[in-house]
Amino acid sequence: MFKKILSLLLVVVMCVSCAALVACGDGKDEFKIGFICLHNDKSTYDKNFIDAALAAQEAMGLTDEQVIIKTNIGEDDSCYQAAADLVDQGCDIIFANSFGHESFIIQAAREFPDVEFCHATGTQAHVVNLPNFHNAFADIYEGRYLAGIVAGMKLNQMIEAGEFTAEEAKIGYVGAFTYAEVISGYTSFYLGAKSVCPSVTMDVRFTGYWFDITEEKNAAEALIDGGCKLISQHADSMGAPSACEAAGIPNVSYNGSTQATCPNTYLISSRIDWTPYFKYIIDCAMNDKKIDTDWCGGINEGSVALTALNESAAAPGTQAALDAAIAQFKAGTLKVFDTENFTINNGTKLDSTWKPGTGTDGAFVEGTVIVKDGIFCESEYRSAPYFDCWIDGITLLNKDFGD
Repeated sequence: MFKKILSLLLVVVMCVSCAALVACGDGKDEFKIGFICLHNDKSTYDKNFIDAALAAQEAMGLTDEQVIIKTNIGEDDSCYQAAADLVDQGCDIIFANSFGHESFIIQAAREFPDVEFCHATGTQAHVVNLPNFHNAFADIYEGRYLAGIVAGMKLNQMIEAGEFTAEEAKIGYVGAFTYAEVISGYTSFYLGAKSVCPSVTMDVRFTGYWFDITEEKNAAEALIDGGCKLISQHADSMGAPSACEAAGIPNVSYNGSTQATCPNTYLISSRIDWTPYFKYIIDCAMNDKKIDTDWCGGINEGSVALTALNESAAAPGTQAALDAAIAQFKAGTLKVFDTENFTINNGTKLDSTWKPGTGTDGAFVEGTVIVKDGIFCESEYRSAPYFDCWIDGITLLNKDFGD
């Protein structure tokens, strides 16, 4: 009888303990993450973040109440106010997605040391010495290089069809600002195109906006009028793709497919998939793990992605060329910024004495060697890009939009 009573008591104790664990959920059911976005899902840039946040929510088993997304938050004090409001709502970790948000997120990190703050595309985490402030990016130059291969293959097809000569193989690029992030992106795109179409040149026109449909459309039209045979972009609206569709000019977009609205001219798009990073920081915050000061993922981490190739517009053989290059990236044998493949200042090669310019917005430890063994080591010493060289073969039509 005594043994039966003891067994019943043990069962009761175990049930109570289990109920307590379920009730507290080890604190995980109380976890919250907040996202601050510059625009809303009408911007391809912001939609990419929002989609990744929702994918991470599902993968990590979070409820809608545990994920708060704020949109249309400017690069001004409204960013700090949004961060403070997310703290008030109980967020354990807060992520902001735009370059200009950084100073306001740093302000919030200083004021709320018990909350983790993460920021995309920023440059200051490795110098501000705040344990709860972190930067993140991805090796998107790998994706842009791959998109450049698609562009170069298309140029070759058009040359072979007699639409223009090899010497007339000029591509246009709509850029937002003259930040290193944009320079790194259009340079890697150009180098990808040049790897399969050696005669290619490129014109770049800047808009001074991350998202402006009219300015981006006007820039694309001006590039087309200037003889560009294909257009790509580092800007966030449908302005450039729609201009290309109207003119019948091939287009490589960014952050998502535009095939539905530009079926005749859209080729491919590269993007950062933020899902791996979001899953990483959620896991860290939930389990009291340290978040990297600077985090950067590439193709191998699933952080760099390409949309499906538009086979009806792309040149024959393009997918095979992409597959071969992706295999090289995964093997570590393809280096985008191999100094054998480009020069600056009419023929000068970069060497180990090169230092980033003022446009990189973030100091490096004295003595840091950026060019090693003939390779420019992009995003090795900081997650955000710092390649800010004007290389030969690329003409900047305007450059009054920078820091």
